Amino acid sequence: MTGMTLDATARRGHALRAAVEQDLLTPDNPVIGLLDVTAIHETAAALRTAFATPGVTVTHTFAVKAAALVPVLRLLAGLGLGAEVASPGELSLARAAGLPADRIVLDSPAKTVAELREALALGIAVNADNPGELRRLDALRAASPSTSSLGLRVNPQVGGGSIGAMSTATATSKFGVALRDDGAEEWIAAAYADRPWLDRLHTHTGSQGVPLDLMAAGVRAAYDLAERVNAAAGRRQITTLDIGGGLPVNFASDEVTPTFDDCARLLRARVPGLFDGRYTVVTEFGRSLLAKAGTVLARVEYAKTAGGRPIAITHAGAQLATRTVFAPDAWPLRVAALDATGRPKGGDPVVQDVAGPCCFAGDLVARARPLPLLAEGDLVALLDTGAYYFSTHFAYNSLPRPAIHGYAASPDGSVRFALVRAAQTVEELLAESGAEESEALMGLGRS
Repeated sequence: MTGMTLDATARRGHALRAAVEQDLLTPDNPVIGLLDVTAIHETAAALRTAFATPGVTVTHTFAVKAAALVPVLRLLAGLGLGAEVASPGELSLARAAGLPADRIVLDSPAKTVAELREALALGIAVNADNPGELRRLDALRAASPSTSSLGLRVNPQVGGGSIGAMSTATATSKFGVALRDDGAEEWIAAAYADRPWLDRLHTHTGSQGVPLDLMAAGVRAAYDLAERVNAAAGRRQITTLDIGGGLPVNFASDEVTPTFDDCARLLRARVPGLFDGRYTVVTEFGRSLLAKAGTVLARVEYAKTAGGRPIAITHAGAQLATRTVFAPDAWPLRVAALDATGRPKGGDPVVQDVAGPCCFAGDLVARARPLPLLAEGDLVALLDTGAYYFSTHFAYNSLPRPAIHGYAASPDGSVRFALVRAAQTVEELLAESGAEESEALMGLGRS
């Protein structure tokens, strides 16, 4: 705490306690998500400040997949951010949050004709993923004029990071036009020459496990390509460079590293032309904007031992922390042990497993983790879960999606909460599981 301002760690501590005191977490409501609204304000401000450059227009969009929650998108919109969407559902969320068309970008490797038609009708920017999609845009534009800014996504093929599944710029990545393949650059040059209305270029190299140097190399490759296309056109045909997002997050501590300032400073050094005013710059950060703001709070339902190892059975597992459960080495999470009041639990560390509620043996959010020994009725907090953990629910065992609450903590320790998403009800679970069509199969298969 500095002066009258609480830091993120202190705010989180107060919120965990207050969630219990205000009955957000109870024996009958044993898992919730929490979002630090102050942290979101701070991170958005850090992003804007890092990239701010006199004479350069920078549009920051938030990757909706990282937190597909309308109140979060509305908050970010109020903080000056747009939305990067990759499906009809995400576009609907962005529009429900009040995002104007000129602050929405549509990316996806599998856009349907209907999706493209809607985007063009609304005036939303589109990054075409491949030649087939570009041909669809040709036909749609010929049928109906559009104000949308349109361009291509290229894969600079600069290599992958430490998590293969998150590496988008490998030689065989499914995303974009592979820039280094034989004849690719010639095809790209012709595509722009034949279409004076193509005015943007997109690449996305960064992600968790991808070092900043590699991300910068991908941006540099796209920038150099734009320069060559513009030189061939004899004019500034490409006016917007969409550099994607993917700043990795430190999941090992509360320290924010790397920072948006680290990212912008490296890009200024490696791609100075990006900031000389000739291009509008678009970013698409997601995880790095929200991860540190989120916490999953769950009750320990039972404590037991197996083979001499203590196991805490909690209500937070694969249904929320899907990546952590199935790829723990790539997606480790910090787990805080709390007592029943939401305060840090005392005692010497004991090596134990922290398990989730799903009915398979691998549903563990922490394996052999030294923590104060957890007992029935204690709580666990999964830290740094503000991105993806609240919007990529895994419906194993038909476990309902938990409630999510935003919070603001005051210097005196008081905490105000606002409901972001209500807990999923049994009725909602039944509806999405086909309850209204319960008799649909009974008449099939009879002779």
